Amino acid sequence: MAGKYFEELEIGRTFAHEPGRTVTETDNLLFTALTLNPQPLHLDAEFAKNTQHGQILVNSLFTLALVVGLSVGDTTLGTTIGNLGFDKTTFPNPVFLGDTIRVTTTVVDRRESRSRPDRGIVTFEHVGTNQRGEVVCSCLRGAMMMRQP
Repeated sequence: MAGKYFEELEIGRTFAHEPGRTVTETDNLLFTALTLNPQPLHLDAEFAKNTQHGQILVNSLFTLALVVGLSVGDTTLGTTIGNLGFDKTTFPNPVFLGDTIRVTTTVVDRRESRSRPDRGIVTFEHVGTNQRGEVVCSCLRGAMMMRQP
């Protein structure tokens, strides 16, 4: 499995995930439509032209999903039992159509499960940046991770 077990996720370990991903108009439109979000800022180019950014903004929940998704192959693929929650999620800069997102992940905390000896809880900090090096999303994610068999 590509994912890491609890024992392999030491506090301070950092992953620079590759490849990055360029966000397309289709990505944004499909995600926004699938989640029934009618915000014209994400869907209507004419409306968006008259906003402070002058263009469509990518749905921030798509951005969060992409940032976490880009981390999975290096961290939790096949070794996570499930997400426990997301904290301190921020979007300090907007994502626009055509932006390329890159992600780094750092293990910021971990502990053994008190009730189940076959697992542990890991807190990841995910940071997504655009092609200009601007942070577009950061979050803390708690995950229940398998221990090595």
